[in-house]
Amino acid sequence: QVQLVESGGGLVQPGGSMRLSCAATGRIFSPYTMGWYRQAPGKQRELVATITSGGVTNYADFVKGRFTISRDNAKNTVFLQMNSLKPEDTAVYYCNYVHRLLVHLDYWGQGTQVTVSA
Repeated sequence: QVQLVESGGGLVQPGGSMRLSCAATGRIFSPYTMGWYRQAPGKQRELVATITSGGVTNYADFVKGRFTISRDNAKNTVFLQMNSLKPEDTAVYYCNYVHRLLVHLDYWGQGTQVTVSA
């Protein structure tokens, strides 16, 4: 089992910045991918950014140049730095861990609300 706890959400004005954190505990072993997904009201959950245990990153087109995903391996924590936030970034952001070979080892955090509004 892997437990994921997100933090850092809240209210921010358009153009502002926010950093999300996801702390993972439990049976974490490589190779794996951790990442951030989001779900806005009435919409499907979508990928925002991922990072592998090897450090390879992947971003959705709509966040390239604005968001940065990073990790602290020693603390099993993944971060999402979000800059130049737009109202359309408003959503619940979820952290995910999936083992890249044992894909049934797929876990989600409970989500953190990010609201971009003036």
